[in-house]
Amino acid sequence: MGTILHFGLGNFARAHLLDYTDQVGGWDVVGVSLRSSSVRDGLARQGFEYDLCVQGQGVRRIKVLRDVLVAPKDRAEIFDVMSDAEIISATVTEKGYHLDAAGKLNLQDPAIAADLAGQGPSTLIGFLAYGLAERRKPVTVLSCDNRMENGKTLETAVADFAEAAGLDVNWDSVRFPNAMVDRITPATTDAVRAISGDPMAVPTEAFSEWVIKDSFAGPHPDWPGVQLVEDVAPHEMRKLRMLNGAHSLLAYTGLERGLTYVHEAVRDPVLRPLVSELMKDAGATLPAALQAQVPDYAEALLRRFENPELAHRLGQIAMDGSQKLPYRFVPTFRETGSQAVIAGMRAWISYCMSEIAKGRALNDPCASEIATAVKQPDPVAPLLGLVGAEDLAPLIRE
Repeated sequence: MGTILHFGLGNFARAHLLDYTDQVGGWDVVGVSLRSSSVRDGLARQGFEYDLCVQGQGVRRIKVLRDVLVAPKDRAEIFDVMSDAEIISATVTEKGYHLDAAGKLNLQDPAIAADLAGQGPSTLIGFLAYGLAERRKPVTVLSCDNRMENGKTLETAVADFAEAAGLDVNWDSVRFPNAMVDRITPATTDAVRAISGDPMAVPTEAFSEWVIKDSFAGPHPDWPGVQLVEDVAPHEMRKLRMLNGAHSLLAYTGLERGLTYVHEAVRDPVLRPLVSELMKDAGATLPAALQAQVPDYAEALLRRFENPELAHRLGQIAMDGSQKLPYRFVPTFRETGSQAVIAGMRAWISYCMSEIAKGRALNDPCASEIATAVKQPDPVAPLLGLVGAEDLAPLIRE
């Protein structure tokens, strides 16, 4: 019935979009790896099938993936699939959008600049801009990343690129619906591989949620359980500020206390009240229509976090803090003055300083800027400036 071209084949995409699409039947997915061929090579050895290990529900074989293309080697093939796919989707994490502190496409970013100069493309933004300029049929571009207004943000970035590159895109035939995605999916461990017998197995929790604005340019799968709505924003706010905000708080404060996993951090007698406070504060920022859901949602999140079988590493969540905190922490503080957020911001600063002091490179697109800030006599203000919160420096120093 149709094809989805998906950029970014990390564990989350394989536990979320590919799982939903596999259950529908009649659609297939062609994946794109923007950098490494390791995922493609591993999946190719087993016919692009893999085990999804769903906690409490057993193992399900995912067979929807038709092929995986690798950007540096398969650009022509990627553009060929882009010309016909009904949906082009992406899970490239926050840093894959190459935005500056103001949320605009950073045209000076080396990868974006290289794409503009014709050396590629190698980025999602570059591929979309060049591909859409050649597209002759309507298409839906669906972001599956944890960003507020992810569809609108992606559309703006692609439009900025197209303008800078002098590309003519028929915007009337393209839709970028906002979407909210949720499913806790940790990195695969040797224990998971041993249990399933599949080296490409993906572990995930039973819970899964997907809310999409009902704005498609053409056909889409009848995904089971997906909510098609007029306004995704309330769902995005609930998830980003409560779940993701709590995750980041647990990550930085938990690592500071020598912990390794989410289930350890959420059971810590000091951190559990702190994360409950953050979720309560974040819940207070939600629209009135969602206020009654906050207590039950917060309790459900705590139960999900407590699950030791997921073995969700705090270090995995701590990556790319400069891209995450503007959405997970800052709005909650702006609206409530949350002291839990202040504690989380302090822990992030402490994490950055500690990692650099130990000689470890941060996994963050602003790693060089963070390293420069840490070397200053007073690093607090420049570090906060990277997340749009430089004015909070006096509160952080207290």
